[in-house]
Amino acid sequence: MHTRRLAYFVTPHGFGHAARACAVIEALGARMPLAVELFTTVPEWFFAASLAVPFGYHPVRTDVGLAQRDALDEDLAATVRELDAFLPWPQELVERLAATVRELGCDAVLCDVAPLGIAVAHAAGLPAALIENFTWAWIYEGYLDREPRLAPHAAELGQWFAAADLRVQTEPVCRSWPGAVAVAPVARLPRRERGDVRRELRLEAHQRAVLLTMGGIPWDYAGLVAGGGPKLPQGIVLVVPGGAKERQNLPWARLLPFHSDLYHPDLVAASDAVIGKLGYSTLAECWCTGVPFGFVPRATFPESPVLAAAITAEGAGVEVPAAALAAPSWAWIEGVLAVPRVDGGRRRGNADAAAAIAAWLRG
Repeated sequence: MHTRRLAYFVTPHGFGHAARACAVIEALGARMPLAVELFTTVPEWFFAASLAVPFGYHPVRTDVGLAQRDALDEDLAATVRELDAFLPWPQELVERLAATVRELGCDAVLCDVAPLGIAVAHAAGLPAALIENFTWAWIYEGYLDREPRLAPHAAELGQWFAAADLRVQTEPVCRSWPGAVAVAPVARLPRRERGDVRRELRLEAHQRAVLLTMGGIPWDYAGLVAGGGPKLPQGIVLVVPGGAKERQNLPWARLLPFHSDLYHPDLVAASDAVIGKLGYSTLAECWCTGVPFGFVPRATFPESPVLAAAITAEGAGVEVPAAALAAPSWAWIEGVLAVPRVDGGRRRGNADAAAAIAAWLRG
């Protein structure tokens, strides 16, 4: 059977879009012989840890997204400066990438919120699919009252997003698109048994593990891990990816490197709750494993209210104010742990997204 080779352009804004792309690739690889060529600046190790499907890696900046001061705070002035330097894409760049995609023998181009891939597909004479729950055009429109200089960039990128031949929207969707295929949340899935991961973390049966994650954008955990950490209720242990350069087992915490040998979806599934930045991939991984999510909203990010509303409506978690992370006592964590865990997880859209893309490729 013919092996499909797909180019996949992934925005480097955090790791959430790369995580969703990996989930789509794995689900598609379960349906057909597949190889992918990844175009992004998300680190190659992230894909190596997440993919069984063979892939090639091409370090190309595909997107600006938003400049961030930290995981919760965006810098709009810096975003405008980066967009002014990045757009419009040089024709030479588009043609060079189109030639690369053709030389690699790609049959189609997929994009996770990186519209450069759509421009490259058009230049290469290939069909393009867009996978999203928001577009940067929609995000930028949400900031126009604060930063009107985003308007021309929103308009330009909006035209490219609209030019996709197939659009797959993964819930929670920020703006529905006519004719798009809508699917349930898409997430990477755990590989190991929960008990095995807990044993590797040296957790006792009576201990409750709470995963603390602020996503793929760096966050300073020093205030949370120094001096014995926050005052936690009895029997709670924090699991903190990015909490230390090397793994450390403390009485009240398990500190892991940012790039850990423990697969992040396995850490989610092994936990009794997750606390962290409200981002798509963390929501989706909690949703699909049924683990309660104590979400820290991003005050001004347009996607944040949409995700929060979906979690609240589903009863999948509760809001945690950012200030609570700096409180000396974390008694509030019991409210997150009180959210019922859903054994087997909630509905997931991995297979439906793959089915839609497979049918489109056949067509």
